[in-house]
Amino acid sequence: MTALLSLSLLLFGLRLWATSFVGFGDSEALYASWAVHPQPAYLDHPGLIGIVARAIGEGASPSPARAHFVTTVIATSMPWLFVATARALGAPRERALRMGLVVAVVPELAVGLFALTPDLVLAPLWLGAIALAAIALRGPRGSTGSAAAFVGAGLAAGVAASAKVSGLLLVAALASAYLAIGRSRTPSAAVVRTPWPWAGIAVGLVTIVPIVLYEARSGMPMLRHRFVDTQTGAGLAAANVGALVGGQLVYLSPVLAWTAAALGRYLVRARNDDATTLLLFWCFALPIAPLVLLCLWSRVAEPHWIAPALLALPLYGACADALPKATVRAVRWGAALAALVTLAAHLWVLLPASARLVPEGADPKLDIANELYGWPTAVEAVRDEMKLAATPADPEGREVVVVGPHWTICAQLHAAMPDVRVGCATPIRDDFDGWVPRDEWRRAADVLWVTDNRYAADGTDQLPTHVRVSEGKVRTFRGGRSVRLFSLYLYSRRGAARKDRAVHGDALAEQEQ
Repeated sequence: MTALLSLSLLLFGLRLWATSFVGFGDSEALYASWAVHPQPAYLDHPGLIGIVARAIGEGASPSPARAHFVTTVIATSMPWLFVATARALGAPRERALRMGLVVAVVPELAVGLFALTPDLVLAPLWLGAIALAAIALRGPRGSTGSAAAFVGAGLAAGVAASAKVSGLLLVAALASAYLAIGRSRTPSAAVVRTPWPWAGIAVGLVTIVPIVLYEARSGMPMLRHRFVDTQTGAGLAAANVGALVGGQLVYLSPVLAWTAAALGRYLVRARNDDATTLLLFWCFALPIAPLVLLCLWSRVAEPHWIAPALLALPLYGACADALPKATVRAVRWGAALAALVTLAAHLWVLLPASARLVPEGADPKLDIANELYGWPTAVEAVRDEMKLAATPADPEGREVVVVGPHWTICAQLHAAMPDVRVGCATPIRDDFDGWVPRDEWRRAADVLWVTDNRYAADGTDQLPTHVRVSEGKVRTFRGGRSVRLFSLYLYSRRGAARKDRAVHGDALAEQEQ
């Protein structure tokens, strides 16, 4: 316990340090924007993370510092929740703590859960559902505690599906596990032959009814976005295989990726040993099959999509009585390598000088750490540029519609300026089309087009009836190196008269973060 406690305190300190100056990543900014537009579902995910963001921001989009303090607490708690879940499954205390150390350093959790994303909510709910199901299976048949745990497990799985659609696979996995255990000869077979497991499943499904109704009324936008609009060029391809396998090597570290595959094989072979092993088998096998197939088929699938299913593997490793010595050694070495990868990831983001290691002229999209810096400088310049369109009735230029060429730009702008109308020109439909439709911002009197050196568009093709009245440039730096060049173009339908009123004439001075 001392080792896990010490590691938790170290990681908590690193995350708390990051909280003081790290901004939102692009996806985080989008989810923070959801806080301003509460709805049951969005194009990418159900709406639970938007509710969480709104709660953190007390009714508005949260600041990065405030959001990351909450994520720091949850991420630091995850290994301890894992230990509690392993103990609920019957794992000895020492093995549960040792495997908790491994979970604490896996980059996918140690780094990934610092971000305000649906996975931040999904991961603890997934573990919680497994823990409650295990408690229910180990309880006396028909007891109040067992019944409550079954209902809690189903509820946790349903709420997980409100965070991410893959949570539905957890609901299905619990139902499949109950059916398999009911047919088995384990002592828990009698426990599932009561109404309570199915009452829990029903409660879980009730929680997603608002999402289903919203999707049905809206023409299934999330389903269409995920399986139609974003799937140009989809199909089985070697590149997709490489992305999935390579992703696991990075997210888990190479040795732990091999260990996960080994634990998966052992779990499949031992699935009928007892009720808890059956539970873990179904919580692994049922979700991972469709998620892997989706990753192999879709060019835009993310390798971390299979992560929830993988949580069953270290749980099995903690519970299994006799793992091969080679696997045990691999877990230890894998944990050490994973810790180094996690440390390197933290240092890369937290030490600005790391930007100097990137070759001059490299594609700015390659170093995603740059997205975490510089936006306050850009947003300040955006507000200054908006004032150029000021009128006596609108001295701050708040009637200007701010537009970006892609949702990654628009999300950062809207998260930082929830009081401003933000439109977006992503090549396919995005969430902003429902908030400030394209026809609306194209008709606006004044439009400020904001982009950076990742996107070449200057807005001219989107605003053919407008005249460009000013242009500004803002450069941001990290570790003394220029990492992002923002371009701000103010367009007006009022033409030359507005242009004559632009007070600055020249480009904005370059500013350093």
